[in-house]
Amino acid sequence: MSKHTPAHGHTNVESKRSSLQNMCFACGKDNADGMQLEFYFDVDAHKAVCEFNLGTRYQGPPGHAHGGIIATILDEAMGKVNKLRNVLALTKSMNVEYKRPVPLNHVLTVTGREQQVNGREHTNIAEITNDKGEVLARSIGVFIAVDITKKFPDFMQVDS
Repeated sequence: MSKHTPAHGHTNVESKRSSLQNMCFACGKDNADGMQLEFYFDVDAHKAVCEFNLGTRYQGPPGHAHGGIIATILDEAMGKVNKLRNVLALTKSMNVEYKRPVPLNHVLTVTGREQQVNGREHTNIAEITNDKGEVLARSIGVFIAVDITKKFPDFMQVDS
């Protein structure tokens, strides 16, 4: 049986400010206006997974999700996979293939997986599927690993 662990936030590094909130639009539990997606890792399969249900606030075409929201969910799933290697990697580029309209008010699943790593460059893939396992949208993205203490020094724990 695969081991599942929560996949909160974007880093495994402690914040300088204990009160720092996760305000990420996609996964931030402290962002009341965000999507508050709750991912978990399937450690054995080396993937990030999230079940979600989009309400009408995310509508594009009638009864279906806006393309930008779909891209956000796919980007978040691909980005989460980088945490399995204990790195923060920022999106360099991504390509989205919209296969079928993504319905609102249905339980859907997004799954992110690593495709390859070449130095600091991580290439990941993600898919959104319905309850029948049909692929509604998929993406491939390139992420660049960064040194979080240099990129975001104002938010990092400083050892004294």
